[in-house]
This record gives sequence, C-alpha cells and structure tokens, in this order.
Amino acid sequence: MNIREILNINSHRPWKMPTKGWKFYQEWNNAVFLHWQVECSELEKFVPKELEVDLYHGTPWVSLVAFTMEKIRPKNVPSFPPISNFDEINIRTYVKSKNKTGVYFLSIEGGNNLSCKVAKVISGLPYRYSRIKRSKYQYQSNNTNFSDRLNIEFSIGEEIITKSLLDKWLTERYALFQDTEKSMNEFEIHHLEWPLQEIEFKNIEFNYPRFNQLINNKPDKIHYSPGVQVIAWGKHKLGKTASSK
Repeated sequence: MNIREILNINSHRPWKMPTKGWKFYQEWNNAVFLHWQVECSELEKFVPKELEVDLYHGTPWVSLVAFTMEKIRPKNVPSFPPISNFDEINIRTYVKSKNKTGVYFLSIEGGNNLSCKVAKVISGLPYRYSRIKRSKYQYQSNNTNFSDRLNIEFSIGEEIITKSLLDKWLTERYALFQDTEKSMNEFEIHHLEWPLQEIEFKNIEFNYPRFNQLINNKPDKIHYSPGVQVIAWGKHKLGKTASSK
C-alpha cells in the first residue's frame, strides 16, 4: 500500500493526524509480542516523572517486541539496506502524557551496529547493539555488556479475526515518549491496525537482569504479526522536571 493510502485510512486512531508533514517511513515486519502484567510499584522505578503509567483495568503492562525493521528512510530519500534493514528487540511499557497514550522504551536493541549508531543520533532513542540472529521461527539475541539474552522458538497460527479490547490496547499505540538528559521527546506515528495472529512457543528463554522484577516468568499474553507500514513525524520536545530520573 502506498503512503498516501496509509495516511488516508485513519479512523482507527485515538486522535487526529498531525498537521505537520511526516519525516520518516519504515516497516516493522514479522513481529513477536510477549506481554506481562506487572506491579506498578516496580514499573514506576523505570518511568520518568513526566509520564503517567497507563493502566488496563487498573494493571500496568510491559511488552517485549522482537521484529525486523525494514526500509527505514527519511521522506524523499530511498532506503539503503545496509543501514535501513536490521533486527530489533524493544522492551516497552504503556504511558500517558496529557491527552495522549503511547509507549515508553525501557530497552532497545538492534542487530546492526552502524544502524544503532545512526538511529541513536537521528532520533535520540537509546539504541544499543546486540548480536541478533533470526530465522522464520526462531529469534536469538545476546548482549554480553548487559548480560541480556533472548532465545525463542515458535510456530505461527491463525489470524485473530476479532481482537479483544486488550489486544488493541497493547498494540494500537500512535505516540512514543522518550527522555534524554535535557528533554522529554514525543514522536507521533501512524500505521494501519496491526494484523494479529496466534502464536505458539516451543521454547522461551530470556534473561534481562535489569528488569527481572518485571519479566521473569511466562508471558500473560502473546501475539504475532506479519507487520505494518509506519509513517513517523519528527520529535517534539516536551518539558522536563528537575526531579526526573
């Protein structure tokens, strides 16, 4: 689907499209979602004071999303596969800022060292390099600096025709908030609704020592998606309080 068609399909969004021109195109393909219910008292240790933890029926969630980033490029510039395509793993939680709901990254790993450096400079997002290897039904990652490790093997099932409210709450997010030393940044994005499929895991091994009070057992919910085409806008700097982490 071309970009104009994607932008014209927007009735599923929780707020209106940005009025400014978009800045980046990218694809998030072959995505595996692992979701955990967590304790708010533990999660709040990782979320900046400027953001409010978003709750689903009184409970916060954290998700690990493993996918392949493809064709990322600035507007009017062709993609360059040696940098534009790479595997990614992010650990995210769900937050609010004023009238917008979005995600906040606790961790972002990329499988291409150069891509991580470029993405970190352009976006300010805390990308770091990890050795990542994936095939159609397996995803492996290792980062010796942080002692982070992931190894999942799975099979993909039927399409989820009728999504639950929780399915949509966990996947349909159209803003990203991320802090730097000097500012809290907001990024708006747009895509069609995630097409979701059932997934069955043959093996799940993960170790993220920094988050072992959040994700240390079997996920409470899982999804697979073939992916979405994503339009992204430039970062908007929000205020940051002196007491923020």
